[in-house]
Amino acid sequence: MEIEKHLNVTGNSNISWKDAIVKAVSEASKTIDYLSSVKILNQYAKIDGNKIAEYYVDLDLSFVLDLNRKGEN
Repeated sequence: MEIEKHLNVTGNSNISWKDAIVKAVSEASKTIDYLSSVKILNQYAKIDGNKIAEYYVDLDLSFVLDLNRKGEN
């Protein structure tokens, strides 16, 4: 049996929405094992003057729980 857990995170970049997604997944993978999928929930940007200054993405990250992991007692 496989159980997935979901975590909502927000990523940002001054380059693009794609870069914000890639950075968020990369950073999350440093502390979360078994990442399995990402769903883009929302995209928005901060405007400075007449151009986009910062790109933001709200993501739903999924990861599989390790059912064989032994917890500390």
